[in-house]
Amino acid sequence: MELNAEQQFNDIQNNLTTVKQRIVDACKKAGRDPASVRLLPVTKTVPAERLRIAYAAGCHEMGENKIQEAREKSEVLSDLNIKWAVIGHLQTNKAKYLARFANEFQALDSLKVAEELDKRLQNEGRSIDVYVQVNSSGEASKFGLPPEGVCDFVQQLPKYSSLRIKGLMTLAIFSSDHARVRECFVKMREVQAMLRQEAPDGLSFDELSMGMSGDYELAIEEGATVVRVGQAIFGKRPLPDSHYWPGMG
Repeated sequence: MELNAEQQFNDIQNNLTTVKQRIVDACKKAGRDPASVRLLPVTKTVPAERLRIAYAAGCHEMGENKIQEAREKSEVLSDLNIKWAVIGHLQTNKAKYLARFANEFQALDSLKVAEELDKRLQNEGRSIDVYVQVNSSGEASKFGLPPEGVCDFVQQLPKYSSLRIKGLMTLAIFSSDHARVRECFVKMREVQAMLRQEAPDGLSFDELSMGMSGDYELAIEEGATVVRVGQAIFGKRPLPDSHYWPGMG
């Protein structure tokens, strides 16, 4: 039975409260300030009318995996002051769409995309926050730079002045073995520490976007500053995660 708008509002608000409390608890366990962790609600497959309700419940930032879905929702919900983050792989020919509406791009792993996105942003007179995606699990099916390739990659980024480099993003291995998941997050901290020493001036790597509904507490323990949470807020998706994220499931 489909919930009415009021029930959906209460459902989302209750889930948000639960997730935020778990973030606070994870921060306390790690000796961190809860204000240092930003919650990014992931809205892929959630219909636009439900996102209106989510906005009313307090979701003013939304993360989308697919550029087409993000673009369509941003148009339908253009009357709301939503900050849109694109968190999935971007093809060069789709950069023009992202440049028009997104506030943030969390999956940069190609200089071709950097160049095209920068050009399109210049045309729009805009700039956006950008995270470099790292393949911390080493899975061939996943996008992202290998950890050992990140340093050389970021040396090229200062020339793209519309890209405000803020940090790193990763998808950990999808596993019930917490030790294997934690290894991915630890590797990200190591890459971050290296970049703080070796990255060009003007690039910031203070942000670590890592952790999703199933592992965000582990990610917080290892230094995540952004956690991308979808199902814990909006409920299970109609298709398994492997449909949306390569290398999962």
